Amino acid sequence: MRSLDPSIQAFILHFGEMGSRWGINRTVGQIYALLYVAEEPLNAEQITDHLGLSRSNVSMGLKELQSWRLVQSQHLPGDRKDYFSTPEDVLDIAMTLLEEKRKRELDPTLTLLRQTLMEAPTNPEHQHAQNRLQEMCDLMEQVSDWSDDLLKLSRSDLQLLLKFGNKVPRLLEMKDKLNILPKKRS
Repeated sequence: MRSLDPSIQAFILHFGEMGSRWGINRTVGQIYALLYVAEEPLNAEQITDHLGLSRSNVSMGLKELQSWRLVQSQHLPGDRKDYFSTPEDVLDIAMTLLEEKRKRELDPTLTLLRQTLMEAPTNPEHQHAQNRLQEMCDLMEQVSDWSDDLLKLSRSDLQLLLKFGNKVPRLLEMKDKLNILPKKRS
């Protein structure tokens, strides 16, 4: 990683390693980390030089990041190359990730569960499995509704929600005192 500060190199390498845990390959994670910390948009050759990757790996990684809507390409005046950058606002990045993960992971699973549950079990012995699938479907529908609500929030409301953070459990502890949420049924 030529001409990069050691702390930036460490971040890029770590992001690449974490990428495999997040469902992307190491190269894609490194490309994204480099673009995230870059002051100016970079072209594919610059990315290749900085990371020591092959041009084809960089091209494939950039295409994947574009499909996730995590990088944008632009042209600079007088230059025919594509230059790539990440959104400036980390909150915009997080909301894009939420939306994309939902489209790619939650929605297809929820569709499968709903289709499966529409079919009555042919064997009464499978009722337990059907009940478990219904529980999972119910939970995933709640998560889906919650993500819909998050994606609709204004930026200021989303920031306020994030600031609540560890205060939410205390608020829930107070629910009985304030009588603002229904009590559990026995």
